[in-house]
Amino acid sequence: MKNQTEATNYKTEIHEMDYTAIYEEKKATAATMIYEGARSTQSLDGLWSYGIDQYDTCLRAKWYEEQYFDKDGLQLPVDFSFDEWPKMQLPCSYNLVKPELFWYEGSMVFTRNFLMEPKKGEKVFLKIGAANYLCRVFINKKFVGMHRGGSTPAYFEITEYLEKMNRILITVDNTRRSTQVPMDNTDWFNYGGIYRSMELICVPEIFIKNLAVGLDTADRSFETVKVKVTISEEVNGEAVLQIPALGIEEAIRIEKGEGSISIKAKPDLWTPEAPVLYDVMVSFGADELSDRIGFRDIKVEGNKIILNGEEIFLRGISCHEDSPETGKALTDEERIEIIKTAKELGCNFMRLAHYPHHENTAKLADEMGLLLWEEIPVYWAIDFDNEKTYEDAENQLLELIGRDKNRASVIIWSVGNENQDTESRYKFMKSLADTARKADPSRLVSAACVIDHTVNIINDRLGECLDVIGVNEYCGWYEPDFEKLPQLLRNSNPDKPVIITEFGADARCGHRGSIIDKGTEDCQAHIYRQQVATLDKIPYVQGMTPWILFDFRCPRRLSVIQDYHNLKGLCDADHKTKKQAFYVLQEYYRKKEQSGT
Repeated sequence: MKNQTEATNYKTEIHEMDYTAIYEEKKATAATMIYEGARSTQSLDGLWSYGIDQYDTCLRAKWYEEQYFDKDGLQLPVDFSFDEWPKMQLPCSYNLVKPELFWYEGSMVFTRNFLMEPKKGEKVFLKIGAANYLCRVFINKKFVGMHRGGSTPAYFEITEYLEKMNRILITVDNTRRSTQVPMDNTDWFNYGGIYRSMELICVPEIFIKNLAVGLDTADRSFETVKVKVTISEEVNGEAVLQIPALGIEEAIRIEKGEGSISIKAKPDLWTPEAPVLYDVMVSFGADELSDRIGFRDIKVEGNKIILNGEEIFLRGISCHEDSPETGKALTDEERIEIIKTAKELGCNFMRLAHYPHHENTAKLADEMGLLLWEEIPVYWAIDFDNEKTYEDAENQLLELIGRDKNRASVIIWSVGNENQDTESRYKFMKSLADTARKADPSRLVSAACVIDHTVNIINDRLGECLDVIGVNEYCGWYEPDFEKLPQLLRNSNPDKPVIITEFGADARCGHRGSIIDKGTEDCQAHIYRQQVATLDKIPYVQGMTPWILFDFRCPRRLSVIQDYHNLKGLCDADHKTKKQAFYVLQEYYRKKEQSGT
């Protein structure tokens, strides 16, 4: 038996194996989200002190408690110097801030002070737009909560923790793990840090927590607007809805915190060619919020995709969230240029791969007229048998839907990409598809599925659970025999529409050669000519999102030509220089647009 000295003569945090267990409580999830709706906010962007914390000592030793003196008032040695640490401008992808941080993966601590004293009768929420992958928040020496998932927002109510002057400390850990979503093996760069904006949102004690606005899908005349309002407490009362351009001002009865209404109206329907948006305002008690919302309908009939009652061919492109200067911390100016480039290509549709992109991408797509496929990173060999992994995936899906459910541009929720067709995967992704459909029946559900290469046929069991089947095929590239593509298409006879979600070939910008010389622009352009000529003949193919708009960073790609980049972009990584294949696809899309097919 250990004596008292033996039991207390070491620092317990050094030997604590499960030191993160106490930080698994107070999770920010889809259930804790609040609807922002143009509320006034206080930004927390700017200079933050940061420390690289490879061994997670901040969490192990509870640095956030700032214990500088013992119980007798004697000074203690500490392993941190919060206010003397170097500064970093947030939001950012820290890998691009300093050369020595480029390949770093692990924990980092961010801290700063801010002024905020809540007014009487007011609640304050902290929003972290995105932090990759695990983040834990501390304010004034107390643990506030944690969030899991690198591409969806986290909301924490912090009212009780605030003083007039406040220290906030956030630990962020982008370590790749096999049980996470995505798992530890992906095909893009694992940018770390807090790379989307942080802000404080002030609301009344009782406030509008959620708002859903759209066409009533039961009315096929598209002349009924449906609105649902959720209040933060189970109260009764009356909310007021206003849509001035439609002459709407209606009361919504709130019972036990919820209320809905269907109103006859004739909004101009949102389309990529005419992206009409309406100012929508809702008030309840002392609270009010507003948003700009478009009204459109999307459905499937047989193997056709129907937008506002008319067939549409989705002229698309895939896109990663990766900037040469800012990584995942794109600016709105960069997002606008991405959409402009897609529209110059002839697109009416874009696949945002392979994770939720910034919410402003969908808002800009609403304004500029571009349909979107939005996706969660259930990517490759996810741990499909792990309940916690499923919980993580489902929460990311619900956070994405909760964030973007009022964006007219978003027409497809995707539950994953390129997973092996196993029983556990089928159950996992079927449940996600069911969850998406239950949370938002007004949109289509899809996934990028696998091909049965044994018999060369589109035959993924998950297709039974989807509205649209996504298919990734690289005939002419990873499958060198291009003739496998027409064979695949002849062998298949799906009873629902198919989007070819990926095809393409690597090409280093400016590298020239013959059409059979891999890695040249000429080879890439030739494969695109073959692909579009073949796919254009298939009636069940109702769209495509070739891989990809821009070259992007990828640690898997080590050849001298690739130089740690995936080079399948139609444009160089500079987001400016176009390759030959860009113009091949542009010509095809222009013909499709002119023919109305």
